Amino acid sequence: MSQKAKKQTPPPAAGNAEELAPITAMMSSRLMVLANLLKRGAILRYKRLAGLSSVEFGLVASLGRHPPMSVARLAEAVGMDKGQISRALAELVSRKLVAKADNPRDNRETLVCLTKAGLAAHDVIVAGAQERNRRLLELLSKEDLEALLRQIDRLTATAAQMLAAEKDLS
Repeated sequence: MSQKAKKQTPPPAAGNAEELAPITAMMSSRLMVLANLLKRGAILRYKRLAGLSSVEFGLVASLGRHPPMSVARLAEAVGMDKGQISRALAELVSRKLVAKADNPRDNRETLVCLTKAGLAAHDVIVAGAQERNRRLLELLSKEDLEALLRQIDRLTATAAQMLAAEKDLS
């Protein structure tokens, strides 16, 4: 039978936990699926609107409208290693979205900031993120949204404690 002729079964509804494999029914798995869907949509949007890869839009978003920052501080802010950051920054510099300069207080350190074109790309990212956020949350009432955000904050704090405990055991 051809690929097109096969009847595709839709995945079970999110509310039917008993139909999911045990690991995929877990809250953490569901949140990762949501996060991955949102990330994939963001990658496609920012590639289309600003011509930026996922690493590049993360850097542009992090640099934002802040004063120049060191490459080390930027790497820490986005949770990536300096080598990966440096390669992406080189591309952004070549496209005149980011400017680099020696730190006047310490010439061993390089500072980076957005150029005028980089700020324009940043503004596209922010506007796109606001639109995506609005669309994602438009089905929730104000009360539901507030409750959801409180719960996410609680889960995030617990996840941070769990990570710290795992690091202590490693």
